[in-house]
Amino acid sequence: MNGTTASVLIVDDHPIVREGLTELINREHGLSVCGVAESARQALQCAVQLNPDIFVIDLSLEDLNGLSLIKDLRARSVTTPILVLSMHDETLYAERALRAGAQGYIMKREAPTKVIDAIRQVLRGDVYLSPEMSSRLMQRLVGSRSPAEVPSIARLSDRELEVYTLVGQGLKTREVAAKLNLSVKTVETYREHIKEKLGLKNATELVQSAIKWVHTERTGP
Repeated sequence: MNGTTASVLIVDDHPIVREGLTELINREHGLSVCGVAESARQALQCAVQLNPDIFVIDLSLEDLNGLSLIKDLRARSVTTPILVLSMHDETLYAERALRAGAQGYIMKREAPTKVIDAIRQVLRGDVYLSPEMSSRLMQRLVGSRSPAEVPSIARLSDRELEVYTLVGQGLKTREVAAKLNLSVKTVETYREHIKEKLGLKNATELVQSAIKWVHTERTGP
């Protein structure tokens, strides 16, 4: 840290969110926003140029999935603590974020004071999750849920979930392949795995299911 002030790098593709977070954090004693990034590419550049004390990262970015960004940072030996701040349901994404290398997960609907608390907790070296999510993970660790009880979507791998989401956003197979820098054949394989795991009979059911999923993620059930 720079003296007693911890520098924060915000990574979010919405200008109003970046501005709001910047104002919120800069009002806090001992915290200061050192930079903002709207894409994974910018975030990787800022990681080198600014060397922040903590990243606050959204999962939805304009050029790359936030989970992929976290994995990329860790692959580059960036050990800076990461807090994910996202609108996406923590029951599906929090554990994935921790596995990718984040130290905390908080949803955007939480009160500003909780966001600050989460930042400070992660800066202290602790893991931040909501009490509800912590309880879920503990129950899973002690084996209180069988695989059959795990929701279908949760059975998708990180990459399968990413493909599923892009399909739900209206992207065709070639467009998904281009966005994720994968071959068309690889994306087709992911689509087959998704259909199998979700019990979908054909491509039409896959698209319909994915569109419904994306809509629910954006608006809530």
